[in-house]
Order: sequence, then C-alpha cells, then structure tokens
Amino acid sequence: MNHRHFVFLLTTAAVCHGQTDRERFLLDKIAELEARLQRLEQRLAAPRADLAVPVSPSVVEPLAGSSKPASEPNPWWKDTTANLYLDGYYMWNTNRPIGRINLLRGYDVSANSFSINQTGLVIERAAKDNSRWGYRLDLMYGQATETLQGGAQNEPRPQVYRNVFQAYGTYIAPLGKGLTVDFGKWASALGPESNYTKDQINYSRSYFFNFLPFYHMGVRTTLPLSDRLSFSYWLVNGANQTEDFNGFKSQLGQMVLKPMKNLTWTLNYYSGQEQRDLVPSLNPGLPWLPTQPGLSVTGVPTLPRGRLHVIDTYASWNVNSKLTLVGEFDYVVNRLEKAGPAQVITGGAAYLRYQLTNKAYFGQRYTRLNDRAGLFSGTVQSLNDLTSTFGYRPADGFEARLEYRRDFSNVPFFLRRVPGDLAEQQNTFTLGLLWWFGGKTGGW
Repeated sequence: MNHRHFVFLLTTAAVCHGQTDRERFLLDKIAELEARLQRLEQRLAAPRADLAVPVSPSVVEPLAGSSKPASEPNPWWKDTTANLYLDGYYMWNTNRPIGRINLLRGYDVSANSFSINQTGLVIERAAKDNSRWGYRLDLMYGQATETLQGGAQNEPRPQVYRNVFQAYGTYIAPLGKGLTVDFGKWASALGPESNYTKDQINYSRSYFFNFLPFYHMGVRTTLPLSDRLSFSYWLVNGANQTEDFNGFKSQLGQMVLKPMKNLTWTLNYYSGQEQRDLVPSLNPGLPWLPTQPGLSVTGVPTLPRGRLHVIDTYASWNVNSKLTLVGEFDYVVNRLEKAGPAQVITGGAAYLRYQLTNKAYFGQRYTRLNDRAGLFSGTVQSLNDLTSTFGYRPADGFEARLEYRRDFSNVPFFLRRVPGDLAEQQNTFTLGLLWWFGGKTGGW
C-alpha cells in the first residue's frame, strides 16, 4: 500500500464516521506531505543541467570492432616552425678602398653601400623525447651566401647548393640518454661564432670564422654521457664540400664539458684531405659523355695527399646575469703533400658581452691570427682586429647595432683608393639592422 491508498482510506473513514478536530489536523498534514512528495518526484524525473558530469572524448572507450584509436596524435605541423630573417647594414671604410671592398670580411664585404648581408627562411621540426625524428632546412640569400656557398675552390658544383645553407634530418636512437644521429648538411661547430648575427656578440665576424669551415655534409652523431659531458663524431665529405671533390672522407671529434651550470667548454679536432682530385669543369662539353655542369672526369695529374689538421677549443662563461666572457684558441696545420712543408696558423680571440639595460648591451672582441705561410690571407703577416659593438633590442624580433672595428697588420695589406697603395690598417663604422619572425625560440 502506497501513501496515496493510505490517504484515500483515511479520508473515506473520516467522511463516513464524522471528523474530529484531531482527525482534521492529521488530514491537513497528510495532504501537505503528499504535495511535497509530488514536487520531489517531479524534480527527480527532470534531470538538471548543473548536475551533468562532462565526459572527455579522449576517455571514451571505442566501440567493439572499431579501428579508430581513442586519441589522435598531434598533426606534424604543430611541432614545426617557419622563421624569417633579414640582416642589412651600411658601412663606412675610412680607407675608401678601391671597389668598395672590405678585405678579410666574410659577411659585411661592401663599403659605402646599403647592403643585404643575408635574408633567409628556416623551417624546423626539432626532435624530442616523444618524437624521435626531426628535420631542418635553412635557405639563405644575400652577400653572406656568396661567402658561405659560392666557393668554386671547394664545391665542384656551387650553383646546385648555393642557397641551401643547412638541410638535415635527425633521429634520436634509444641508446643511453639518447644517441642523436643527423644526416645532411649543417653549420660547422669549429669556432664559437655562427651564421645568424642576432645570436652573436658582434655584428662582424672574426678572422677565424672566415678561415675555419662554414659547413659540412655527411653524418654526425652525438651521445650525452651525463648532463655535463657529451661526445660527438662526424664523418663528412670535407670542409665546405656539399659534394666531395676527392673521395676522401674527413672526420671530427668533439667533447662538450659543463663543469658548472654557467660554464661550457668545447674541444674540437678535425682532420681530412682538402685537395681536389678532379679538374673543375663547369661546361663539360663531352658529346660522348653527357653530364651536368660541374661534374668532371678530368683527373689531377699528381694527386696531393697532404692533410689538414685543426685543433679548435673555446669556452663560454656567464659570470652573472649581465656579463658573459668567451675565449677561443686555434692551431691549424695544412700540408699539400704528406712530407711537404707545413702551413701553420695559430691564434685566438677574446669576447666580452655586458648587458647595460634590459634592451641595450655592449660587446667587445679582440682577435689575433698569425698567418705564418699566408694560408688565410695570401700574405705572411700577423693580423689583428679590435671590435666594439653597441646593440639595442627594443623588442624580440628587431635589433639595431652600431660597430667600430679596426683591422691592423704588421705589413701593408689593406686596400686604399689608389691601386697598389696599401695600408697597414682599415677602420670601419657600421650600422646593422636585424629582423626575425617565427615560432623558433633561443639561438638559431
């Protein structure tokens, strides 16, 4: 018997036998309770939106027999960045050199001229722990491209790869803390300076940046043994050789040590044969052997088999949040023949960077290069550069730099207005302007 049957019987009995005051009171209370019960039943019958529990699609179990996974992986383009870069300048050379040529400059090569140092596009998908493969492509245009990529003395076919500064794929093998393997073409690690000016202390580059290799093509591996020590091994075509020009593979061994959180020391040893075994031929013109321009079948009569050895080491110390010190030392030996005379270059560089304010900084560099056999400059001399740079970055993505640089030697070497009239020094004043955009953070 439910409450409605009970109320009906009790009401019937009260009508038939007469109602007392107490019975009428009980009947009123029962009616009130019945009304409350009806309202409660109505609320329970209608579900409330504020009591609904949301269910994430990622935790819903798939239907039986369904091949669709419970969760979709992120599209590849979400981890890929596209980045644009522009580096331009105006420079004044007090020597007013003939042809407006700044000698021994790798990038800022033109005096008294508005110039595009370089502009480029960087596309990168960095390899990570949850995604073991990656890719990087750097396309470059401008004056720096001719320095880095246009050397016919090293490249059999420079026109093929001139605008491709870097192009390599990465895979992190599950070995130890992760063995990183790269295949392709990448910027050299010889010397502390690199390609993109926005990441450098000074606007111009030192002599050793211009002398040491700019890039390599081949396979490189990096194995971190701990958070403070890692080793790398490279097997490459040679120095600045996207395509090999002698069939001999060069090698590099590298150790990176971090004895303290704010101190990094890098030691490199590079060795290889850097003399070509084929005569350059941009227009083969052989009807019986059609080949692409630059592919030669004419061998060098007497193949030189001497080697190039490079010992390069540098350290960077972040003294505090404002001051950074960098030191570099290089020892280079080259021989055309195995038992031939040695061409030796020694020297180094010292760098200082001090953050004046949140937006402004001051940079200083001194370089000494002893060109004992003219391997770098074509003249036996001791070269020096003293460079002071003031940089102002109002926002991330734009920077202006003012730079004074003095190059000087112990012999007359630098150009003047009159042909053959050489000076022992050249002084330059530069305004550099840098723009960069994209999702890539930190150094490029």
